[in-house]
Amino acid sequence: MDVPQSPDRFSLVELQNAFRNRGMPLEALRSDITPTGLHYLLVHFDIPEVDADSWRLRIDGHVDTPLSLSLADLLARPSRSVPVTLECAGNGRGRMAPRAESQPWLLEAIGTADWTGTPLRGVLAEAGLRDGAVEWVFTGADHGMQGGVEQDYQRALTLAEADGEDVLLAYAMNGRPLEPQHGAPVRLLVPGWYGMTSVKWLTRIEAVTEPFGGYQQAEAYRYQSDPEDPGEPVTRIRVRALMVPPGFPDFPDRQRYVDAGPVTIRGRAWSGQAPVVRVEVGVDGQWCEARLEAAPGRYAWRAWSGEVDLAPGPHVLACRATDAAGNTQPEEVWNVQGMGNNAVQQVPVLARSGVR
Repeated sequence: MDVPQSPDRFSLVELQNAFRNRGMPLEALRSDITPTGLHYLLVHFDIPEVDADSWRLRIDGHVDTPLSLSLADLLARPSRSVPVTLECAGNGRGRMAPRAESQPWLLEAIGTADWTGTPLRGVLAEAGLRDGAVEWVFTGADHGMQGGVEQDYQRALTLAEADGEDVLLAYAMNGRPLEPQHGAPVRLLVPGWYGMTSVKWLTRIEAVTEPFGGYQQAEAYRYQSDPEDPGEPVTRIRVRALMVPPGFPDFPDRQRYVDAGPVTIRGRAWSGQAPVVRVEVGVDGQWCEARLEAAPGRYAWRAWSGEVDLAPGPHVLACRATDAAGNTQPEEVWNVQGMGNNAVQQVPVLARSGVR
C-alpha cells in the first residue's frame, strides 16, 4: 500500500473513498441502538445489483448435502435477534502517521444495531461436513480489484468460529429488511469480530480442506510492523471507549466549547475479546473512574459516564476502557495497514466562565 508523503494531507484516493462511505456521528453514542441511517458503512468495491426474488445462497464444497436456499427458505427457519456493536478494522487509520492510503477513518467507523437472522450453525449442520474440512469460505457478490488481484470479496472462518450460537445469516437490521448498502438481501454477521468478517451480499458458503489464502484473508487485514512482515491476522475487536462530543462545536474545525465547572462526560465502551469492566475519564492527563451501565446485549457496547470539574481555559478530555481479559487502551497504535487503532481518544475543549 502507498503511504501519503504528508501525514496531515489526505489524498484524492482517500477523499473519494471517504465520500463513498459513511461514518457514525459520535453524537449517536447517546443511543443503545444506532439508527440505521447513522450506522457506519464501508463498501469495498461497488454495491452490487441483487434481486431478492431470484437470489440464492449456495452451501457446497466439502459437504455431505449441497444446498441452494432462497430468501424465503431462510425466513422460514428459526430466527434470532441480537444487538451487536460492529466496528471497522480500519477505524482510526486517519489518525496514524504515516498511514496506509485507504478509507481514512478518524473515530466514526462504529455502530450498534439489532440484527435479525437465522443461526448459521443450523444451515451448516443441514449441509453436513465431510471428513477433512477445516474452514468455511464466505463469498459476497461485490467484485473488484485490490492489490492487483481481481476478486469477489471473500473471508473464511474456522469450523469452530462459524459454529458460534449468535453467528447469523442476517436479513434484517433494526427491525427492517437489510438496505442495499448493508448487504441485502442476506449478509453474514459475526459478533465480536471487526466488520470485515461479516461478509455482505452473501452468495456462497464453501467448505474447504485447506486454510483459505484469498486476498482479504492473507494479504489484507493484517497487523504488520513493516511492509515485508507477513503480520498477524486481524480478528476480534480491540477494547475501546469513545465519548459523546461534549459541549458544542465551532464550524468547520469542530473545536469544542463547554461551560467551566462541573461537567458530565458520557460515552460507550466495547470489546470483542472480553466484557468491558472499567472506563476512566481523563482531564489533562489526570484519570478518574467512570460509572458503567449494563450493556443492551452480550455483544453490544456499554454506556458510561463520569464527572469532571473544569477550570476556565483549555483542557484535553480523554477516556479509556479495560476489559475482563486485562486489555487496556494504549496511548498510541501504529501498523502498516492502519488496523485496530484503539488508541485513547483525546478531545480538546475550551471551558468558558460565565458565558450564556
